[in-house]
Amino acid sequence: MKICVVGAGAIGGFLGTRLASAGTDAVSAIAIGKTLDALRTYGWRLDTQDARLTAPVRATDDPSELGHQDLVIIALKGQVLPTVAPGLAPLIGPETTVLPAMNGVPWWFNANVPGFTVSGLQSVDPNDRIAAAIPVRHVLGCVVHASCASPEPGLSRHVTGQGLIVGEPLGGSSARAATVASRLTRAGFEVSVSDNVRQDVWYKLWGNLTMNPVSAITGATIDHLLGDPLVREFCSSAMREAATIGKRIGCAIAQDPEDRHAVTAKLGAFRTSMLQDAQAGRALELDAIVGAVHEMGRRLEIPTPAIDALFGLSRLFAREHGLYPFAAGW
Repeated sequence: MKICVVGAGAIGGFLGTRLASAGTDAVSAIAIGKTLDALRTYGWRLDTQDARLTAPVRATDDPSELGHQDLVIIALKGQVLPTVAPGLAPLIGPETTVLPAMNGVPWWFNANVPGFTVSGLQSVDPNDRIAAAIPVRHVLGCVVHASCASPEPGLSRHVTGQGLIVGEPLGGSSARAATVASRLTRAGFEVSVSDNVRQDVWYKLWGNLTMNPVSAITGATIDHLLGDPLVREFCSSAMREAATIGKRIGCAIAQDPEDRHAVTAKLGAFRTSMLQDAQAGRALELDAIVGAVHEMGRRLEIPTPAIDALFGLSRLFAREHGLYPFAAGW
């Protein structure tokens, strides 16, 4: 199988190195700048608790050099994809599967939801640029339950978790989902195939929606965030609003926010990925995680005062620190 990983940061490096180390597939990479230089010099590199895994890689910033792939794994930040997606055409043939290993609400999420079929979410896919470049028929949904860091360009460090969920974006089962799951399992991931991957996407988002931006704004780790009763209740309010949206779009949440807080609290003094980005001066992935839910509430005419406040505060924080470069017109 010809596999290409687009974006070799923390998660992209984690996936690419594991797949390449399994030794059965050719795993290339699309990268830029110092990350591309590091991949060309050292190959795939992943630090685990036990050892450093390495594997050779064909890395380039020009997709036309690689040609059609069997599997394209997209491991980019959401705000980058609208610009990058049109240039990925050389990788995508008639039978190519695209696996977006990304946080938040993906561009394909509402493809079959009434009220969203004419136009997707502008917060995630401005002017439908991603949808035009990567039609939903190529997409296999994915949820990553793993934490990784990138201590230097081209090097990924695994922190915790091995879980991956894959599934057809419109639901049901398929041979390609089983094939991709088999490849990922062979590479050492704990993989499950879902017949309702939208539900799995929404459930992960339900927790990240608040923990990520609040930690970025405050600089607080999870234990301090949940330890403040006023902040905890604010997060719960936003989660209840998101649960109302989820029920409307066929992604009902069975848990109460306090149930989820109890699970999250087990992480202890954990720095969310958005807090790590803020502290490193990297652009924050606000649109896919918070802005999309805000937009969905408006489109569905569901009041979301807590989510609106959360998005406004986190967006202002990011803009004031140079971490939210785009002027969102929606």
